[in-house]
Amino acid sequence: MRSFQNSTSFDGCESGTGVSSRSLLCPFQHSNYKTRAGRRKKIPMSQQIQLTKRIPSASTSISLSFLRCRFVFVALTCAPAWLALSPPARAVYLPPDGGYPDLNTADGDRALFSLTTSLANTAIGYQALFSNTTGGFNTANGGTALYHNTTGSSNTATGVRALLNNTTGSNNIALGDSAGLNLTMGSNNIDIGHFGHAGESNTIRIGTSGTQTQTFIAGISGAAISGTIVVVNGNGKLGVATSSERFKETIKRMDKASRAIHALKPVTFYYKKELDPDGVPQFGLVAEEVEKVNPALITRDADGKPYTVRYEAVNAMLLNEFLKEHRKVQELEATVAQQQKGMEVLAAQLKEQAAQIQKVSAQLEVSKPAPQIVVNDR
Repeated sequence: MRSFQNSTSFDGCESGTGVSSRSLLCPFQHSNYKTRAGRRKKIPMSQQIQLTKRIPSASTSISLSFLRCRFVFVALTCAPAWLALSPPARAVYLPPDGGYPDLNTADGDRALFSLTTSLANTAIGYQALFSNTTGGFNTANGGTALYHNTTGSSNTATGVRALLNNTTGSNNIALGDSAGLNLTMGSNNIDIGHFGHAGESNTIRIGTSGTQTQTFIAGISGAAISGTIVVVNGNGKLGVATSSERFKETIKRMDKASRAIHALKPVTFYYKKELDPDGVPQFGLVAEEVEKVNPALITRDADGKPYTVRYEAVNAMLLNEFLKEHRKVQELEATVAQQQKGMEVLAAQLKEQAAQIQKVSAQLEVSKPAPQIVVNDR
């Protein structure tokens, strides 16, 4: 209710003649009267003189005051009915704790500034989710986090400028100052301490190249699992080397290419103390020596120096050499088997010949003439 303390409509009642309108309105005006104490305007002297000159006669004043008081009484009687029939009014002020309709929450200068029909967004920080219009279920925690997001949904950005340039990408997670800064429309990315790459999707990037030089992950060492070998390329990409022909081209037999392994020199060694304090004996190759035999069998570091041996390639070459030797052995076995068969035939022939010789010898013995005795009578 507004306070009408300075209105001249109730002069008669305030003058003390008739029924006082202030006494009728006091239950509604008491609080306003107190809160506006000290703020009432002082009437200039010239106006006081004019009011004094316009004071009516006593009888006229009484009748006018009575009519005015009756009008006030009727107005107060009809007010509840008028309020009941009038349309409900809405308060124009920010809800408590930064809450907005449709489960949205904003806390910060111009956070969720462009909000229209989106649901369940949380924006905390200067201009967080500033451009968001219909994207829902986003969480932006940090100045200008998800600033350019318009329709992307279910993104989580924690850090100043995190996912700043994302517009329509969804289901992205960015943690850290400027994390995911380069992402624009990609989805299902996780960038922790990394700017990300524009347009990419379904990618995890952790750390910044040239900044983090070591990685320790708990719960890996000593955990027994089944699976396949994981490799890391020179760019720090972690994954499994695929063997499907779908990802290969210019396929040809290794043939003589594996001969290089015959020049390799396996060694035993220990890693330096800063790398392996336990001093576990190691077996393998030296990258610099392997480079001299076949440069394709090593990988290099950021400075282009030999860094590690591609043992998986060495294993494939060993397999090829083994298969070649195995084929040779098979050929030799076939030759030996053939020779063995020939020897068996020869032995049978010799046996048959021996039997024939024995038979002939027996016949010769039978056909010999009987010995004759000659008597000499001399």
